[in-house]
Amino acid sequence: MDGHLADLAGEHVFCSEFKYRKGIEIFGEGEDAEYVYQITSGAVRTYRMLPDGRRQINAFHLQGDMFGFENGVAHRFSADALVETQVRIIKRSSILDAMQNRVVSNKNLICFVTQNLQHAEDHMLLLGRKSSLERVATFLLEMDERLAHPSMMLLPMNRRDIADYLGLTLETVSRALSILRDEALLRFDGNTQRRLELLDRHALAEFDV
Repeated sequence: MDGHLADLAGEHVFCSEFKYRKGIEIFGEGEDAEYVYQITSGAVRTYRMLPDGRRQINAFHLQGDMFGFENGVAHRFSADALVETQVRIIKRSSILDAMQNRVVSNKNLICFVTQNLQHAEDHMLLLGRKSSLERVATFLLEMDERLAHPSMMLLPMNRRDIADYLGLTLETVSRALSILRDEALLRFDGNTQRRLELLDRHALAEFDV
Protein backbone atom coordinates (compact mmCIF):
# COMPACT_ATOMS: atom_id res chain seq x y z
CA MET A 1 0.00 0.00 0.00
CA ASP A 2 0.98 3.61 -0.38
CA GLY A 3 -0.53 6.95 0.55
CA HIS A 4 -3.26 7.56 3.10
CA LEU A 5 -4.42 3.98 3.65
CA ALA A 6 -0.88 2.82 4.40
CA ASP A 7 -0.44 5.73 6.80
CA LEU A 8 -3.60 4.76 8.66
CA ALA A 9 -3.41 0.97 8.59
CA GLY A 10 0.26 0.08 8.36
CA GLU A 11 2.16 -1.69 5.63
CA HIS A 12 1.16 -5.22 6.69
CA VAL A 13 -2.62 -4.82 6.49
CA PHE A 14 -4.14 -6.58 3.48
CA CYS A 15 -6.12 -4.61 0.93
CA SER A 16 -7.86 -5.39 -2.36
CA GLU A 17 -8.28 -3.42 -5.58
CA PHE A 18 -11.42 -3.26 -7.68
CA LYS A 19 -12.39 -1.57 -10.93
CA TYR A 20 -15.77 0.07 -11.47
CA ARG A 21 -17.18 1.10 -14.81
CA LYS A 22 -18.68 4.55 -15.25
CA GLY A 23 -21.96 4.88 -13.35
CA ILE A 24 -21.55 1.69 -11.31
CA GLU A 25 -22.45 1.99 -7.62
CA ILE A 26 -19.65 1.37 -5.12
CA PHE A 27 -21.89 1.47 -2.06
CA GLY A 28 -25.38 2.68 -1.25
CA GLU A 29 -26.79 4.93 1.43
CA GLY A 30 -27.72 2.89 4.49
CA GLU A 31 -25.47 -0.07 3.64
CA ASP A 32 -23.01 -1.36 6.21
CA ALA A 33 -19.84 0.74 6.28
CA GLU A 34 -17.47 -2.22 6.38
CA TYR A 35 -14.78 -0.83 4.10
CA VAL A 36 -12.70 2.28 3.50
CA TYR A 37 -11.77 3.25 -0.05
CA GLN A 38 -8.93 5.08 -1.77
CA ILE A 39 -8.99 6.01 -5.45
CA THR A 40 -5.95 4.92 -7.45
CA SER A 41 -7.38 6.16 -10.77
CA GLY A 42 -10.61 7.78 -11.86
CA ALA A 43 -13.17 9.75 -9.84
CA VAL A 44 -16.16 9.10 -7.56
CA ARG A 45 -19.18 11.13 -6.49
CA THR A 46 -20.92 10.69 -3.14
CA TYR A 47 -24.53 11.80 -2.93
CA ARG A 48 -27.91 11.48 -1.26
CA MET A 49 -31.34 11.32 -2.86
CA LEU A 50 -33.72 13.84 -1.29
CA PRO A 51 -37.38 13.02 -0.49
CA ASP A 52 -38.57 15.09 -3.47
CA GLY A 53 -36.45 13.03 -5.87
CA ARG A 54 -33.62 15.52 -6.29
CA ARG A 55 -30.02 14.43 -5.90
CA GLN A 56 -27.57 16.31 -3.67
CA ILE A 57 -23.91 15.57 -4.35
CA ASN A 58 -21.83 16.27 -1.27
CA ALA A 59 -18.35 15.57 -2.66
CA PHE A 60 -16.26 14.60 -5.66
CA HIS A 61 -13.33 12.30 -4.86
CA LEU A 62 -10.31 12.23 -7.16
CA GLN A 63 -7.15 10.13 -7.49
CA GLY A 64 -5.51 9.65 -4.09
CA ASP A 65 -8.61 10.63 -2.11
CA MET A 66 -10.06 8.43 0.62
CA PHE A 67 -13.79 8.06 1.20
CA GLY A 68 -16.30 5.85 2.96
CA PHE A 69 -14.86 6.17 6.49
CA GLU A 70 -18.00 6.67 8.60
CA ASN A 71 -18.40 7.47 12.28
CA GLY A 72 -21.35 5.07 12.43
CA VAL A 73 -22.10 1.57 11.19
CA ALA A 74 -23.86 2.61 7.96
CA HIS A 75 -23.02 4.80 4.99
CA ARG A 76 -24.72 8.21 5.07
CA PHE A 77 -24.32 8.67 1.30
CA SER A 78 -24.21 6.57 -1.84
CA ALA A 79 -21.10 6.46 -4.02
CA ASP A 80 -20.62 5.64 -7.68
CA ALA A 81 -17.94 5.99 -10.33
CA LEU A 82 -17.95 9.12 -12.48
CA VAL A 83 -15.62 7.48 -15.00
CA GLU A 84 -13.89 4.11 -15.13
CA THR A 85 -12.34 4.01 -11.68
CA GLN A 86 -9.99 1.79 -9.71
CA VAL A 87 -10.13 1.82 -5.93
CA ARG A 88 -8.12 0.27 -3.14
CA ILE A 89 -10.35 -1.26 -0.44
CA ILE A 90 -9.55 -2.21 3.13
CA LYS A 91 -11.75 -3.33 5.99
CA ARG A 92 -12.58 -0.55 8.42
CA SER A 93 -12.03 -2.93 11.33
CA SER A 94 -8.51 -3.70 10.08
CA ILE A 95 -7.63 -0.01 10.15
CA LEU A 96 -9.04 0.46 13.64
CA ASP A 97 -7.21 -2.62 14.93
CA ALA A 98 -3.92 -1.57 13.36
CA MET A 99 -4.24 1.93 14.75
CA GLN A 100 -4.23 0.84 18.37
CA ASN A 101 -1.10 2.15 20.06
CA ARG A 102 0.11 3.73 16.80
CA VAL A 103 0.46 7.46 17.42
CA VAL A 104 1.31 8.24 13.79
CA SER A 105 -1.89 6.58 12.55
CA ASN A 106 -3.98 8.48 15.07
CA LYS A 107 -2.49 11.77 13.92
CA ASN A 108 -3.17 10.86 10.29
CA LEU A 109 -6.76 9.95 11.11
CA ILE A 110 -7.24 13.32 12.82
CA CYS A 111 -5.82 15.01 9.72
CA PHE A 112 -8.17 13.04 7.47
CA VAL A 113 -11.21 13.88 9.61
CA THR A 114 -10.37 17.58 9.84
CA GLN A 115 -9.86 17.78 6.07
CA ASN A 116 -13.32 16.28 5.54
CA LEU A 117 -14.79 18.69 8.09
CA GLN A 118 -13.17 21.65 6.35
CA HIS A 119 -14.58 20.50 3.01
CA ALA A 120 -18.07 20.20 4.53
CA GLU A 121 -17.83 23.70 6.00
CA ASP A 122 -16.59 25.15 2.70
CA HIS A 123 -19.43 23.42 0.85
CA MET A 124 -22.03 24.83 3.25
CA LEU A 125 -20.61 28.33 2.73
CA LEU A 126 -20.62 27.81 -1.02
CA LEU A 127 -24.29 26.82 -1.05
CA GLY A 128 -25.49 29.37 1.46
CA ARG A 129 -23.66 32.61 0.78
CA LYS A 130 -22.71 32.81 -2.90
CA SER A 131 -24.49 33.65 -6.13
CA SER A 132 -24.76 31.09 -8.91
CA LEU A 133 -21.88 32.68 -10.86
CA GLU A 134 -19.72 32.77 -7.73
CA ARG A 135 -20.48 29.10 -7.03
CA VAL A 136 -19.41 28.00 -10.51
CA ALA A 137 -16.24 30.12 -10.44
CA THR A 138 -15.33 28.79 -6.99
CA PHE A 139 -15.94 25.23 -8.15
CA LEU A 140 -13.66 25.66 -11.17
CA LEU A 141 -10.88 27.03 -8.97
CA GLU A 142 -11.31 24.13 -6.54
CA MET A 143 -11.01 21.59 -9.35
CA ASP A 144 -8.07 23.46 -10.84
CA GLU A 145 -6.21 23.22 -7.54
CA ARG A 146 -7.09 19.58 -6.94
CA LEU A 147 -6.01 18.63 -10.47
CA ALA A 148 -2.67 20.43 -9.95
CA HIS A 149 -3.37 23.42 -12.23
CA PRO A 150 -3.39 21.66 -15.61
CA SER A 151 -3.02 23.70 -18.78
CA MET A 152 -6.17 21.98 -20.07
CA MET A 153 -8.64 20.76 -17.45
CA LEU A 154 -10.69 17.63 -18.16
CA LEU A 155 -13.55 17.48 -15.68
CA PRO A 156 -14.65 13.93 -14.79
CA MET A 157 -18.14 15.17 -13.93
CA ASN A 158 -20.80 16.55 -16.28
CA ARG A 159 -22.87 19.72 -15.91
CA ARG A 160 -25.70 17.85 -14.16
CA ASP A 161 -23.22 16.62 -11.55
CA ILE A 162 -21.89 20.15 -11.07
CA ALA A 163 -25.44 21.48 -10.70
CA ASP A 164 -26.32 18.85 -8.08
CA TYR A 165 -23.11 19.67 -6.19
CA LEU A 166 -23.68 23.43 -6.26
CA GLY A 167 -27.43 23.34 -5.59
CA LEU A 168 -28.23 24.87 -8.99
CA THR A 169 -30.17 23.86 -12.08
CA LEU A 170 -28.46 22.47 -15.17
CA GLU A 171 -29.49 25.56 -17.12
CA THR A 172 -28.00 27.90 -14.51
CA VAL A 173 -24.64 26.09 -14.60
CA SER A 174 -24.58 26.21 -18.40
CA ARG A 175 -25.41 29.92 -18.37
CA ALA A 176 -22.70 30.68 -15.79
CA LEU A 177 -20.08 28.80 -17.80
CA SER A 178 -21.11 30.70 -20.93
CA ILE A 179 -20.80 34.03 -19.08
CA LEU A 180 -17.31 33.15 -17.88
CA ARG A 181 -16.39 32.15 -21.43
CA ASP A 182 -17.78 35.40 -22.87
CA GLU A 183 -15.77 37.34 -20.26
CA ALA A 184 -12.63 35.57 -21.56
CA LEU A 185 -12.01 33.89 -18.21
CA LEU A 186 -12.06 30.41 -19.74
CA ARG A 187 -12.39 28.66 -23.05
CA PHE A 188 -13.87 25.31 -24.02
CA ASP A 189 -11.90 22.81 -26.05
CA GLY A 190 -14.18 21.20 -28.60
CA ASN A 191 -17.92 20.76 -28.27
CA THR A 192 -17.94 19.72 -24.62
CA GLN A 193 -17.89 21.92 -21.53
CA ARG A 194 -15.98 19.22 -19.65
CA ARG A 195 -12.68 20.05 -21.33
CA LEU A 196 -11.67 23.64 -20.68
CA GLU A 197 -8.80 26.01 -20.06
CA LEU A 198 -8.78 28.67 -17.36
CA LEU A 199 -7.50 31.85 -19.00
CA ASP A 200 -7.52 34.21 -16.02
CA ARG A 201 -7.32 32.55 -12.62
CA HIS A 202 -6.87 35.89 -10.84
CA ALA A 203 -10.12 37.24 -12.26
CA LEU A 204 -11.92 34.02 -11.37
CA ALA A 205 -10.58 34.30 -7.83
CA GLU A 206 -12.37 37.63 -7.45
CA PHE A 207 -15.62 35.65 -7.44
CA ASP A 208 -14.24 33.41 -4.67
CA VAL A 209 -14.50 35.80 -1.73
